[in-house]
Amino acid sequence: MIELMQYEFIRNAIAAGILASIACGIIGVYVVVKRIVFISGGIAHASFGGIGLGYYLGINPILGVLPFSIVSALSMGLVSKRSRLPEDTFIGILWAMGMSIGILLISLKPGYAPDLMTYLFGNILTVPFSDILLMLILDGVIILVVYAFYKEFLALCFDEEFTTVLGVPTEHLYLVLLSLIALSVVVLIKVVGIILVIALLTIPAAFSRQFTSDLKKMMFLSFMFGSVFTCFGLWLSYVFDAPSGATIVLIMAVVYLLYSSVRNTGSRDKV
Repeated sequence: MIELMQYEFIRNAIAAGILASIACGIIGVYVVVKRIVFISGGIAHASFGGIGLGYYLGINPILGVLPFSIVSALSMGLVSKRSRLPEDTFIGILWAMGMSIGILLISLKPGYAPDLMTYLFGNILTVPFSDILLMLILDGVIILVVYAFYKEFLALCFDEEFTTVLGVPTEHLYLVLLSLIALSVVVLIKVVGIILVIALLTIPAAFSRQFTSDLKKMMFLSFMFGSVFTCFGLWLSYVFDAPSGATIVLIMAVVYLLYSSVRNTGSRDKV
């Protein structure tokens, strides 16, 4: 692995993986504890419209994804809280609309169309330094917001009704939390792509929950697991010449499933 560090694209890939792990380590824990994985999936897929918008306007696709994913997150949050429309139905509609808008905008742009697989499954080996700086800024925003509202988010995740009774503006907090998920999606898209964003948001957080129920410790462990698995998956993908994003997620999933199976078997044996 050390000999690979001489290549700039490998150094950029490792930096991108660590920055993505920071976002996963913090926001992924809320996604797992609050059980809003489906909403996160809706935000991730709807954000494909932002990629199409960025390509159509001739700007960095991440700058197109940023407003698109936040608007999608706020729409899903408001509908789930205020509308009688079934939440899963609206998420499904927005999910399909976002991807359709993205494909339409890309097809309307004359000239060579980008490879959609790059955006759907990501390619951590092609992350430029400018995107790493943008990911660093977005990670900073996520850390500052979570630090400022840590206790409020903690109450929102474990007992929303009681938190509302205490006079805490839970709806506003919920919308802020969904906006942070949208920012995480922006950070992750270059690493693993839209399809695999949910895996990177949920698996490290779910794995860390196997070791502790303390939210702060879960965030730290989730960050550590994400960083280690990303670097290991990156090395394996280089050795076997395999797609890096898919390899990283498969490593995480296999380790998590094996550990969970062994732990469950051990628990039954004790009974």
